Amino acid sequence: MNTKISKVEGFELLDSRSNPTVAARVTLKDGSTGFAIAPSGASTGEFEAHEKRDGDNSRYNGKGVKDAVSGINGEIRDALIGKNACDQQTIDEILIKLDGTENKSRLGANAILAVSLANAKAAACSQKLPLYKFLGGDAAQLLPRPMMNILNGGAHAANNIDIQEFMIIPHSAESFSEGLRQCSEIYHTLGKILEEKGLKTGVGDEGGFAPNLSSDEITIATAESIPQSANFFIIRLSHPFDGYYFSQL
Repeated sequence: MNTKISKVEGFELLDSRSNPTVAARVTLKDGSTGFAIAPSGASTGEFEAHEKRDGDNSRYNGKGVKDAVSGINGEIRDALIGKNACDQQTIDEILIKLDGTENKSRLGANAILAVSLANAKAAACSQKLPLYKFLGGDAAQLLPRPMMNILNGGAHAANNIDIQEFMIIPHSAESFSEGLRQCSEIYHTLGKILEEKGLKTGVGDEGGFAPNLSSDEITIATAESIPQSANFFIIRLSHPFDGYYFSQL
């Protein structure tokens, strides 16, 4: 079977914050390959899967991922060689069982996720399918509504706002492209409002504006002052362990 996995490779790369993260490449017998990089956030919630770091302060201030990469190039590779990459569910079950912990702390969720994504991409390539069709089937045709980060605080910005992310969803949009346009217009209108108030319009880690405002409630009120806001929901994402709060703009 040409869709059997012939090679699994792990790498240590730098992410957009110049911190190490895990990457993986999966190659199949037919020559198809998939490459994926595990995302990494500035903060971690207590219920999130474990992101494995080396803890060696002599490298990248302890944030290196050589141990996670070693797992990919060792026991993860050995467990997956010869397996059918097109059976994504079985591949993921093998990875979860191999780790054997509730929060993926032994091998690291960053290693497991990178390999899983790389496998899906390799399988999609082998089948000459876009990734969304490989994962969602031939009938896959719907996109989720876009969510846009418009204001940053917490660990994502050097300001005095406690809540980390204020995001909007265009709930009345009839298509993804229309929703994306509406989000963009809201974002740029908010920038003009902040400028008119004499507030800084620099952005945080996630691209939202990061002004100094007197309270989180004032932040929401500022968002509510946007003229086009009637057709939006705002999601107020608090500290990672606190969940979220919905409010209609």
